[in-house]
Amino acid sequence: MSDSLTAWLLDSDPALRWQVERDLVGESPEVWEATRASIATEGFGARLLALQEPDGQWAGGAFFPAGFDGTEEGQPWIATTWSLNSLREWGLDSTVLRGTAAKLAENSRWEYENLPYWGGEVDVCINSWTLSNGLWLGADVQGIVDWFVEHRLPDGGWNCEWVEGSTRSSFHSTLNALKGLLDYDNATGGTDATREARRSGEEYLLERNLFRRLSTGDPVAPWAVRFSYPFRWFYDVLNAAEYFRLAGAMPDPRMTEAIELVRAARQPDGTWLQGRRHPGRVWFEVDVPAGEPSKWVTVYATRVLNWWDGL
Repeated sequence: MSDSLTAWLLDSDPALRWQVERDLVGESPEVWEATRASIATEGFGARLLALQEPDGQWAGGAFFPAGFDGTEEGQPWIATTWSLNSLREWGLDSTVLRGTAAKLAENSRWEYENLPYWGGEVDVCINSWTLSNGLWLGADVQGIVDWFVEHRLPDGGWNCEWVEGSTRSSFHSTLNALKGLLDYDNATGGTDATREARRSGEEYLLERNLFRRLSTGDPVAPWAVRFSYPFRWFYDVLNAAEYFRLAGAMPDPRMTEAIELVRAARQPDGTWLQGRRHPGRVWFEVDVPAGEPSKWVTVYATRVLNWWDGL
């Protein structure tokens, strides 16, 4: 990276800056760990922590804010699950939220059939985030692990619409399921069943070159090559490549085309542009509007290319 690009990336919120220091600049652990610790007291992390309610929730709801009636534009991104996702993905030390797991077990219920929070519900993506957040906070989420193994579809992946009868997997749902299972395997060592489930989900994506329909070979949709942050529940090939990087995958030629799409999106100055903002209410913005150079997307894309080119 150029000196100007490095300086631009380092001039960011602690939630991102520690990742730049660790993964792109090669700072010592003493430096990036200190930056990471400051997430709890500075910037985005501190702002979001201050919005947690005494009962452990954010915005009075598990997945949707209290009073949400579905009439506003987009999905609100402010309720408990979304807030926990952000804090976990930013790298907040879970001890800062000590006691939250117990509070949510007592006070938070899913909007779907009033189910208990740490038991999950029927949506693949929601269960994935609940699994990851539960592992992070020390909740008992073993039942969700078993649920993922049991609800894998015949083609190897998952689909949030299985409850409506869908028998074909979804790019979005499969990637989110894989992320949760990877967190479980990393935290516990996994089981034969979870490792096999991950292998089949990975194969589902690889058979499709991370963005093509298996039936026709055509690109699945424009969203697959539109890179944006926060990822939310949405799939794109950068998001998928980041999963394979974190999983420690070895090179697979079926990923090559997707990686080159990431590379081709790099601007002459070494940045990547924000692809879109997903509509919906937020506590505060953490990245730039669509079309502007995005520090978050640039970090993810640079890190993925460094991983791929170094294999």
